[in-house]
Amino acid sequence: MASAAAEGRSRVLVIGGTGYIGRFIVAASAREGHPTAVLVRDAAPADPAKAAVLQGFRDAGVTIVKGDMYDHESLVTAIKSADVVISAVGYAQLPDQTRIISAIKEAGHVKRFFPSEYGNDVDRVHAVEPGKSVFGGKARIRRAIEAEGIPYTYVSSNFFAGRFLPGLAQIGVTEPPTEKVLIMGDGNVKGVFAAEEDVGTYTIKAVDDPRTLNKILYLRPPSNTLSHNELVSLWEKKLGKTLERVYLPEDELLKKIQESPAPLNVALAISHSVWLKGDHTNFEIDPSFGVEATELYPDVHYITVDEYLNRFL
Repeated sequence: MASAAAEGRSRVLVIGGTGYIGRFIVAASAREGHPTAVLVRDAAPADPAKAAVLQGFRDAGVTIVKGDMYDHESLVTAIKSADVVISAVGYAQLPDQTRIISAIKEAGHVKRFFPSEYGNDVDRVHAVEPGKSVFGGKARIRRAIEAEGIPYTYVSSNFFAGRFLPGLAQIGVTEPPTEKVLIMGDGNVKGVFAAEEDVGTYTIKAVDDPRTLNKILYLRPPSNTLSHNELVSLWEKKLGKTLERVYLPEDELLKKIQESPAPLNVALAISHSVWLKGDHTNFEIDPSFGVEATELYPDVHYITVDEYLNRFL
């Protein structure tokens, strides 16, 4: 690991590294040769699944740092031994990233902060509640980072393939349909899917890249930018049969969002923002604020939706 540091690769600290997307970021960081550390509250968790994740990290050469986002001293200490801080904290902890911001400010030397984002670009959404509030919370963290003058990269990876492809982008459905599929709106608006492994890879590629400094890094893999209808057609081709397509008009979807409990209402509102408002693809990425990952890193062979769907055959 010393040699990696000597080659000028930044030391990376991941907060929320055992979480859903965090573990992919940690794996990519270790694989790309960055001296990598993960902040954990408990270095020997009783939960066997979590213990196995930490053991996997250790096997990959990752340093486990005991500390807590809610304990300022331990957080500052952990950050002092890193050059780049990546947050992958979960939904409930998003507003508390102000604690990371103040710890970064105190540590004083951090070259880059990646807050927990990994979805829509929260500054360019047309969401209804409760999605609007979720996006608004992430946007407030962006403004706090900018107000403190902390160098940043925001990662907008759009839909996680592992969350949205098993049910063909139907909310609350966990396996691919074989008879009929529910499509929001007319099914012709394009959304973007990215495999979690690739989100990790592109995030880490951006760590030391001057082109991503104080920019939004968008994942818009061309092969993975599909309308809901195109996604269903792709699956039908693999299945060798035609599915019944049921279209949900916008007014019915809005009613469903209002009547659904959390977190289902959030997932539905995000889907409304993507499939009805086009929030993944309804704007051009202007170089003044953003860059696109597959253009910056053409050497990365990303997992296509086509390949991903083969996992379900």
